[in-house]
Amino acid sequence: MAINHDTNAKRSLARLSPALLLGLASAIGLTGCASNDYGTVSALSANSAVERGNTLAAGETVKVGVFNEPTLTGEFMIGPDGNLALPLIGVVQAAGQTSTSLATLIGTRLSEGGYVLDPKVNVETLAYRPVYVLGEVQKPGEYAYSTDMTLLQAIAKAGGYTPRAAKSYVVLQRPTWAEPKRVELKESVLQIAPGDTIMVSESFF
Repeated sequence: MAINHDTNAKRSLARLSPALLLGLASAIGLTGCASNDYGTVSALSANSAVERGNTLAAGETVKVGVFNEPTLTGEFMIGPDGNLALPLIGVVQAAGQTSTSLATLIGTRLSEGGYVLDPKVNVETLAYRPVYVLGEVQKPGEYAYSTDMTLLQAIAKAGGYTPRAAKSYVVLQRPTWAEPKRVELKESVLQIAPGDTIMVSESFF
C-alpha cells in the first residue's frame, strides 16, 4: 500500500518560513515524488556512513588548535565556498574533510611552508549544521545538532510523535545522498548526521 508522504510533509512545512519551506521541499523531493519511489535501507546501513565520521560543510564552525602556537589557534567558520581562511597558510579546503583529515592537511601546510617545524594540530567542530524534523511530530522545524544524536533524540527535540505517526520507518534526506531514502527502524537505533532532514510519515492501519 502506497503511503502519501507528500500530504503530511506539506502540512507540516506550511508552519515554517517560505524560504525554509522551499529549500526543504526541494531537498526531500516533495515535488510530486511518490512514496514508493524512495529506495529502502536499514538503519544499520544508514548508520555506517555516520560511524565513519561526519564530514565538514559550509556554515559549520571549527576550533583549530596548534600545540604551543597560540597565534595559530582559534575558532573559524567554514565559508560558503567550503574554505577556511587561516593564519599564515591562507585558504584551506575544509568542506568534505573530516576533522582528522583537515588537521592533517593543516599540519602539512604549516610544515611544508616552514612555519612550524613539527606541528601538532587538532580540529574540533563547535557548531554543526542543524537538522530538520518534519511531518508527524508536535513541533516540526529546525533543531541544533548534537554529537552522537539519535533519531529518538531528534524526535524529542521536536516535541515527540503525534498520535498518527508511523514509528517503524522514516524518510531521510542525508546531505551525502542524492535522493531521500526510506529507513527501516526495526533492528538498530538510527544515528543522525549534521544536516539531515527527517520526515515522519502518517501511519495507515
